[in-house]
Amino acid sequence: MCNAAITKAKELGIKITVCVVDEHGVTIAMKRMDGAFHISPKFAFSKAHTSALLGLPSGNIAEYAQEGKPYFSINTAFGGELITIPGGLPIREGDKIIGGIGVGGSLDVREDVECAKAGLEILKK
Repeated sequence: MCNAAITKAKELGIKITVCVVDEHGVTIAMKRMDGAFHISPKFAFSKAHTSALLGLPSGNIAEYAQEGKPYFSINTAFGGELITIPGGLPIREGDKIIGGIGVGGSLDVREDVECAKAGLEILKK
């Protein structure tokens, strides 16, 4: 999964870190490309962790994180381990969440999502 995400990042001309966690949000694998932002591993972990624990793409939570919504202040909950920035996707086996993949490093988070999707695609092969 990490290699597939990194291959996509190379195609896009970006430097990323990719993180894969289990259903409890515990890191299984992490890979950082040479030249990726120093902080990108933290972004990648937070995105993967959020997606695994909540079963949603990390970016989809933003609409629920506004004042008066169920996930208001989620960014500060749990020591800041949860995040609403796109780039994290849940990993499913049938209907069950078995983990999450997160990508951090692009200045355009849509590219982070593309790389995470490439990582997920490898499971279908």
